[in-house]
Amino acid sequence: MDQLALLFVLLVGAVVSVPVGDRLKLPSPVLMTLLGLVLALPDFVPNVDIPPDLILPALLPPLLYAAVRRTSWRQFTANKRPIFLLAVALVFVTMIAVAAVAGAVVPGLPVAAAVALGALVAPPDPIAATAVAGQLGLPRRLVSILEGEGLFNDVTAITLYHVAIAAAVSGSFSLPGALLELLLSAVVAIMVGAALGWVSNKVMDVLDDATLQIGLTLLVPFASYVLAEELHGSGVLAVLTTALFLAEYGTDPDDVLTRLAGHHFWEVVDTLVTGVAFGLIGLELHHAIGTAAGRWGEMLGWAGAVVGVVILVRLLWLLPATWLTQRLHNRRDQEEDIPTSWRETIVMWWSGMRGVASVALALAVPLEMDDGSPFPDRDEIVFIAFAVIVATLVLQGLTLPWLVRLLGVRADTEREKEFEKELAVRAARAAKKRLVEIEREEDLPEDLFEQMQRRAFDLGVRITPYVVEDERMQAHEKRVRRMKRIRRIQGEMLSAARHEILAARGEPGADPEVVDRVLRHLDVRSLR
Repeated sequence: MDQLALLFVLLVGAVVSVPVGDRLKLPSPVLMTLLGLVLALPDFVPNVDIPPDLILPALLPPLLYAAVRRTSWRQFTANKRPIFLLAVALVFVTMIAVAAVAGAVVPGLPVAAAVALGALVAPPDPIAATAVAGQLGLPRRLVSILEGEGLFNDVTAITLYHVAIAAAVSGSFSLPGALLELLLSAVVAIMVGAALGWVSNKVMDVLDDATLQIGLTLLVPFASYVLAEELHGSGVLAVLTTALFLAEYGTDPDDVLTRLAGHHFWEVVDTLVTGVAFGLIGLELHHAIGTAAGRWGEMLGWAGAVVGVVILVRLLWLLPATWLTQRLHNRRDQEEDIPTSWRETIVMWWSGMRGVASVALALAVPLEMDDGSPFPDRDEIVFIAFAVIVATLVLQGLTLPWLVRLLGVRADTEREKEFEKELAVRAARAAKKRLVEIEREEDLPEDLFEQMQRRAFDLGVRITPYVVEDERMQAHEKRVRRMKRIRRIQGEMLSAARHEILAARGEPGADPEVVDRVLRHLDVRSLR
């Protein structure tokens, strides 16, 4: 088996793991990690030959961009306090705790190397958290917090990691210099991300073609990451800024085709890249296994201590942080997403799985110091890092569904229905308001005006049937049954038409381009 065949296996696994995970009630990223672990064992499976400094630029930009598409800037600003406590403060605390324990249990481990280890295992993975939380039907407020934490903690952890590595390699460290580097990295990233988002938005207006616009969205995350890194900024923060800018300002309400096609395109990208990323985590296990040869007992003990610290610190931080956030929330009556019970806090604690960023940072630890001597305890750092990643992904990922069911934590469907009903009413009112304006401008016939009024009402009902009052529900259900019958008949008619056009494609003298154009017309008609 060569590298290309291995990539194909991972891509197939990424697709298959989704329905298998749904059937087994297990997160697909965890299944892909297990697949990677299995593939790493046979001798005929090649070692993954990807330079460590390419893992983050190749995998993170599309994954981050896809994740940001599911959220909004308003959601981030509303949750700035819990996001700060988790994505910044908790990363610092975890890094310090891991550095202290690793320095105590690993003989001769320098402080800077211990801090680097703490930084690379500190951030929970944004993709693992959102993928797992989304499949378990957790309350939207928990998913929002996990998404915000996962998207922003990599910014903090990667910057701290680079500072620690630089100190370990050079043998010198300056706290003011480190803080200045962190600040400048953030400023450069935000400027690059916003500028690229603005430029991309203008280019999309010029392209005015769904295929080209969606193709541009695939390139933009990579461009934002690479450009920010070249200017010594945070590539992760730059991608987040670009994606948030385009989500807020790059959406044309009337560009239906681009929005629908873009949604499905990014669903495919997210599924494939996520599967490959977590499959690579399992495949990279051979690095850790090689470093532990002949020292399994000793290194497993060190790794167990660090894994315990990573898991315990998150719990000890979440309990008071959640209490403090709830107190401030009640006092200021702010609309932010916070856990509302100790059960939700426990679920948040157990959702802190490590992933892609930690793997890339562990493999990127330098081999040598500036003076040419070997980097101190590099093998130990890599082994401990992989132990934390595998333990949290497999142990927590496999048991999180069971824990959620045990605690009875589930989404507030009634609240979601009420919000959906509110949006349906707003949509119907906006349609009726525009209809009245058109009637005044064009003096519509009375029968046409009444027909369009009914369609405006149906617009809200199609979004959610709960918008209909109880006394009108029976009449509405009768109309729905009639409409379903009409749609079924119309669907069968269109299906017959499509079969006939596809049959014509293979006839002698048929122009495939003309046939495909007619077929696209029928496809679009089927979506209406």
